Amino acid sequence: MDPETLEKDALAAVAAASSLDDIDRVRVEFLGRKSALKLALREVRDRETGMTLNALRERLETAIDARENDLRRVELDRQVSEERVDVTMPGTPFPRGHLHLITQIRREVEDIFLGLGYTVVDGREVETTHYNFDGLNFPQGHPTRSPLHTLFLDQQTVLRTETSPSQIRTMEAQEPPVYIVSLGRCYRRDTPDATHTPTFHQVEGLAVDEGISLADLEGTLDYLLKTLFGEERRTQFTTNYFPFTEPSIEARVSCHICDGSGCPVCRHSGWIEVGGAGMVDPNLFEFVGYDPERYTGFAFGWGLERIAVLRHGIPDLRELWRNDPRLLRQF
Repeated sequence: MDPETLEKDALAAVAAASSLDDIDRVRVEFLGRKSALKLALREVRDRETGMTLNALRERLETAIDARENDLRRVELDRQVSEERVDVTMPGTPFPRGHLHLITQIRREVEDIFLGLGYTVVDGREVETTHYNFDGLNFPQGHPTRSPLHTLFLDQQTVLRTETSPSQIRTMEAQEPPVYIVSLGRCYRRDTPDATHTPTFHQVEGLAVDEGISLADLEGTLDYLLKTLFGEERRTQFTTNYFPFTEPSIEARVSCHICDGSGCPVCRHSGWIEVGGAGMVDPNLFEFVGYDPERYTGFAFGWGLERIAVLRHGIPDLRELWRNDPRLLRQF
């Protein structure tokens, strides 16, 4: 290999390169691993030849780098002069996550009651039997006290079966008037099916003041139901029994499928049960030191999953927790 001839050919190829692709090909041809110069450097056996070839390699690298920089400037000038970016065009959209449906409903219920002047209270998920059962007037033989129904951590500690214990703690901590809602996760030893899961979410409401009547409760629940399900829906309240309310009622809303005429979804009754409610039992007032002769109140407890199922026609509430984006992205 003649170094002078190689350098002459290489510099001519560098000068002739008119694009970045061309200069890359020149670099590979004259400085690549299989180029004549690289092969000659591997066979060097004397110092003088090595110095000559290395000096040639450095000159070629300098020439190629200089030509590449010139071509990059030319390409940049071309892009600036020929290509235009319309800054008024919308950018590339990126997929974003959103709140889970249960979280959306929870915040919606909180906003409804904040607008009515209520306070949102965060209760404890781990509770004592004193607040989860005794304070709520559950008799000793009630099925809820059984380990077959409730998850016990020890004899005196449970995972709360409902958010109602926060009502007792709030009434112990302050004098009337009391207007609160408590929302959160609850636990029961249920077998998962289309309408039950061991872990669920509940909203609990409590109002205690002078002169509160059953009419105040029905008016509040009617407003809540129509806000959640639509003004066109009708509401109905029937008698029921719950240990911590007397009298107790059950709230229903007209079926969203048949509008009250009867169908399999509502079991041909025209109505769908939403949850229980009632006037606070005077025994609870005595438990927290309120005067039952002076104060009255109402309470209700509804499942957020049930609200979601009824409002959106979801056939199986377990679908809410299978994390299938085909379902969750609809809300």
